[in-house]
Amino acid sequence: MPKLATVATKILLYVNNTSIIVTNPSLENFETQLNKIFGDINNWFKINQLALNYNKTHYLQFNMKNSRDYVLKLNYQGNYVKRSTNTKFWGLIIDDTLSWKAYIEKMMSKLNSACFVIWTVQAIMSQETLRMVYFAYVHSVMIYLIIFCGNQPQREKVFKIQKQVIRIITNSRARDSCRELFKKLEILPLYYQYIFSLSIFMIKKIRFVFHKLSDP
Repeated sequence: MPKLATVATKILLYVNNTSIIVTNPSLENFETQLNKIFGDINNWFKINQLALNYNKTHYLQFNMKNSRDYVLKLNYQGNYVKRSTNTKFWGLIIDDTLSWKAYIEKMMSKLNSACFVIWTVQAIMSQETLRMVYFAYVHSVMIYLIIFCGNQPQREKVFKIQKQVIRIITNSRARDSCRELFKKLEILPLYYQYIFSLSIFMIKKIRFVFHKLSDP
């Protein structure tokens, strides 16, 4: 199936899911191109004695917030594909404006659950053990693809949960400043973690580019 992709089309296969990314600066040409690749994929399914499940197939159209909404008509032999405002993609919830709102809300739900667990066991665990629990159940969730959503306005809600967890670990009061608590536990606040993760990402990319340029 990946061989069906054209220059402006990318097909991504992951376990039992297939994602098709199509780009075109012209909306009219974009719809034509999209229907062509969709027809090619349906033909590929038929040749391989497979069938596309239209109930589980949808498309996500990325738009700028102030751009004109253009309703695509994606179909094959009278079978139309429904439009969705968000979708799951490799563990992320991506919406059609790339606001990351749905993903951050899901992340906050996980962090709140982790916060409750840490609050429950705080009385029977040492601070060092609680710090390990923090990295396992809070830090791991918080930094997953943080370079994409760490600069969004909703990050303040996530930071609020992080501070709450830090206060629980250190047995501090609700109004105590977290500045020294972060230093004591050697844990980076959310925004600093975002800057650090972004820096590491850029360094790896720069090294990759220089490596490619140095190849004979």
